[in-house]
Amino acid sequence: MKNVTIYSTPTCVYCNMAKTFFKANGISFTEHDVASDITKRKEMIDKTGQMGVPVIDAGGEVIVGFDEVKLKSVLGIK
Repeated sequence: MKNVTIYSTPTCVYCNMAKTFFKANGISFTEHDVASDITKRKEMIDKTGQMGVPVIDAGGEVIVGFDEVKLKSVLGIK
C-alpha cells in the first residue's frame, strides 16, 4: 500500500471527507494540521504552490482537493 499523507485544517469540510474516505477504505494515513504546523504548511506550499487544502500525497502523487475518483485510481480501490 502507498504511503498517504494529508495536509489539512480542522475546519475543512473536504479534508474531513477525505479522512472519512480513508478510514472507510482501510487506508492508513499521516495527517498534518497546516493551521497550526507552520513547517508542514511550508512543505505543502512547496509541493503545490498554493495554500488550498486538502493536499493529499499518495505515494508521491499529489492530489489537491478531495477527488474521490482520482484517489480510488491512485490507491487501487474499486
